[in-house]
Amino acid sequence: MSIKYPVSRPSLKGRELAYVTETITDGWISSQGPYVRRFEEAFAAYSKIAHGVACSSGTTALTLALRALGIGPGDEVIVPEFTMVASAWAVSHTGATPVFVDCADDLNIDPAKIEEKITSRTKVIMPVHVYGRRCAMDAIMNIAHDYNLRVVEDSAEAHGVPPVGDIACYSLFANKIITSGEGGICLTNDPRLAEQMAHLRAMAFTEDHSFLHKKLAYNFRMTAMQGAVALAQVEQLDDFLALRREIEHRYDEGLKDIPGITLMPPRDVLWMYDLQAERRDELRSFLAAEGIETRVFFKPMSRQPGYHDPVWPYLNASRFSENGLYLPTYTELTAEDQEYVTGKVRAFYDAA
Repeated sequence: MSIKYPVSRPSLKGRELAYVTETITDGWISSQGPYVRRFEEAFAAYSKIAHGVACSSGTTALTLALRALGIGPGDEVIVPEFTMVASAWAVSHTGATPVFVDCADDLNIDPAKIEEKITSRTKVIMPVHVYGRRCAMDAIMNIAHDYNLRVVEDSAEAHGVPPVGDIACYSLFANKIITSGEGGICLTNDPRLAEQMAHLRAMAFTEDHSFLHKKLAYNFRMTAMQGAVALAQVEQLDDFLALRREIEHRYDEGLKDIPGITLMPPRDVLWMYDLQAERRDELRSFLAAEGIETRVFFKPMSRQPGYHDPVWPYLNASRFSENGLYLPTYTELTAEDQEYVTGKVRAFYDAA
């Protein structure tokens, strides 16, 4: 089976090759190369945040953020039910406990259900901007203020959404809005948090590299070659977001009024174009035979083997997960490509 339209594909038509070539020519390929710092500064400036700390993935970004805030065994972190499992794993990696809150109809964490999950052990709320939809951050920040909690935004899918929490964490995996292949970055306005995250990502070395390490730390560093790609991507981010807005609009128009398809709320930035589809699995098989790759929605965290809770079938997150999928969504997707995809979706339901 040949896939002509993958669910995602990176766009690497900027200065990526030139910058990577420079790192190789100069010999600065490790995390000490200048491109990591250039990327951190560029993305922080783009996001109007003071400090950026690049690292090896979105998962490690979340882990660094929680560790920098002092989260550990005995603590609890509020995490959405509807998210990729890495959000919960980052909490578990610190020894803390993720406490799950169901989603609203936009798939984001429901602020109205957060307070009932807060206990004396709660330290952090971790909203996730699912598929590029900004969470109700005003409400979440008010709750955090009332209970003296910190906020770590999981912005893995939301490059371009302005951060407002204590730390915002981004993934740079190859399917994200901007990429370095693998990678991540934390943004914060707090210089002490930025310093701590940078310290933890680099094995907590002392300035004199004495090989005496006072705390448990990690090798979560980004290489200069990854930083070079990421910098070139940041330079194109405005263009990427504009093209993705056009993609979202074309899908909205091409899929409206198809019996069996329910469109989801608009996205603040488009990461993936998600929808609800009757006979979803049959549709996926049909599209795959036509060269179109799709993905299903995240499973609720309470359904995950490591966090299993028998409440999961009754969650809003389960209801959306059952019929949800997303279509090919990448910057270089053309109008003709989308006409083909939406035409095949329509043909599937017309044949029913």
